[in-house]
Order: sequence, then C-alpha cells, then structure tokens
Amino acid sequence: MKTTVRRLAVVLAVLSLALVQSMAQTAISARSGMVHYVEGRVMLAAQPVESKFGQFPEVKENQVLATEAGRAEVLLSPGVFLRMDENSSIRMITNRLIDTRVEVERGTVMVESVELLKDNNVTLVAKGAAVSLRKNGLYRIDAANGVVRVFEGEAVVEQGSDRLTLKSGREATLGAVLMAQKFNNKVGDSLYRWGRRRAEYIAMANLSGSRTLHDRGGWMTSGWMWNPYFGMFTYVPYRGVLYSPYGYTYWSPRTVMRVFEQPRQDRGGMYAGGGGGSGYNSALGYNTAPRSSGAYSSPAPMAAPAGQAPAAAASPRAAESATPRDSGGGGRGR
Repeated sequence: MKTTVRRLAVVLAVLSLALVQSMAQTAISARSGMVHYVEGRVMLAAQPVESKFGQFPEVKENQVLATEAGRAEVLLSPGVFLRMDENSSIRMITNRLIDTRVEVERGTVMVESVELLKDNNVTLVAKGAAVSLRKNGLYRIDAANGVVRVFEGEAVVEQGSDRLTLKSGREATLGAVLMAQKFNNKVGDSLYRWGRRRAEYIAMANLSGSRTLHDRGGWMTSGWMWNPYFGMFTYVPYRGVLYSPYGYTYWSPRTVMRVFEQPRQDRGGMYAGGGGGSGYNSALGYNTAPRSSGAYSSPAPMAAPAGQAPAAAASPRAAESATPRDSGGGGRGR
C-alpha cells in the first residue's frame, strides 16, 4: 500500500511539473514576430491569417504582415507588443531577440514596451530612418507622413548622419531635418484605445498566470507565458512589479500574492492590505470581481470609474504604490 502511494505521489509530481512546463513551453521565445491576435482581414505573406485557439503564426525574416479591414498584435522581444492599425503593413527585417528590426511600410503602428530585457534590442525602420527603443514606454509611427511619436519612454532616431533623442511627449518627422517637437500625449485615437484594451486583457491574464506559477513553484526568468484560461500569451516578469504605459500591472509570481491576500483588520477596526472585494482596484488598474478561493480566472474587463485621472506610468520594478492610469474606453470605437 505504501509503495502504491509513493508511486502515485511520484506520478502526480511528474504530471504537475509537465503542466508547468507546458504552460511555459514558449515563454522564452527564440525569435520575435509571433502574430498573437488579429481582428478582421489580416494577411501574412499574402495568405489570410485565421484565428485558431492556441495557434500563432510567426512573421519570419523578409515576410510582410499586412492588415486590410482589420488590426493585428505581434509579440516582439519579451515584454514588447507591436500593434497595427487598419490598412497597414510591416516587414520583418531581422527577428533575433538581440536585434529585432521591423520596417513600417505603410499605415500606422504602435509599440508598447512593458520591459526591455538586457541585450534585447528593438528598432523600427521607416522613411529610411531607424528608431531604436531605449526605455519602456509607448511609441507610434505613421508611415504616410513619417511622424514618430513617443507617448512615453525614450527613443533614438538615426537618419543618415543625424541622430536625435526623443523623450516623452515629443515627436519628429522622418525624411526631413530631425527636430523634436511637443505634442499632446494625453490624447489618443482609435488605435490607441484598441491598444489599451488589448493591454488590459493581457494584464488580466498575467494576474491569473502569475498566481498559477506561484502555486506551482515559481518562474525562472522573465518572458512570455501561455495562459490556457484566457487562450492568450501574457508577460510575466521574474521579480518585482511592472507597469505598462497604459498603467496596468504585471505581477511576478513572487509578488502576485499581495493581490490575493485577505485584508488585515487593524486595531481601529479598519481593513488594510489585499485586493479587497469587488470594485475598482487601484493596484491593478481595472475593475475586479469578488475574490474567490481559486482566483485563477478573471471576468471581462470593465471601465474604470468616470473621471479617474491619468497618471504617469511607473518605471520597471517601481514601487507597488504607484498609481496607474484609468482604464476607460477601448475597443475599435472611434
């Protein structure tokens, strides 16, 4: 009997390890260019991209990904998302993590960087200029007019012998004399709002994914993680807490239990700590459902309370007390 129990314990341990490995099997991608999500008509190498659960085509070197009446989200190096507007196309120049280079041939793209891992480089090419991301942030390139904008973060623009550093709230026109100018980085269009909606979903998938990894032994390094409950990939940092440029939170398995801890009652009868019950959660940046014992899945995101003021996103591994931006609006509304 004891032998049978021991064998069963070994089998369960092996199955548990296999499950963790299967969830993280593509967490550390060797290449950039996974087509993570599409809406409407999207073409890869002149062939339609079909949405299938758990199947994600890759944009290989020199291949072109184009949207028609649709949008697309592409995973670049771990922690970096590229989102394409309608009637846009990109060409993958190189898909190596140490040197990811994407040419914006037409239309508009936005790039959200939650974390730039050491030795991973991301460069966008347009109008003969190269735009290299230097910090976590939110970036936009409009190929038609050659305008590059830094909503948040820092980028270096190189055009011939000219070199310009763009910081938050600055833009420049490619193909002309490089000059930094101010723009209103508090205002966004339909692509900006769609990107924010996508960022919210992915951050919610991070919450349940990090909780699962915590319960099953942790996480060895920062990277992409497949979350089968949401049917999507999310980003999981190795340690600390990260904030997207939209203000959403990415928890590591080491820190995620702060959300699920039961609130503590102090001597005055007030509660502190933990995620609380339902309602807007300032630590997460979006509304939450009442806590459950499993807490491995989350509901569809809801808008933040009206009038929630935007706030600057925190730097990587910033203090948990930083206030995220509001999560109102989103989708393909214009």
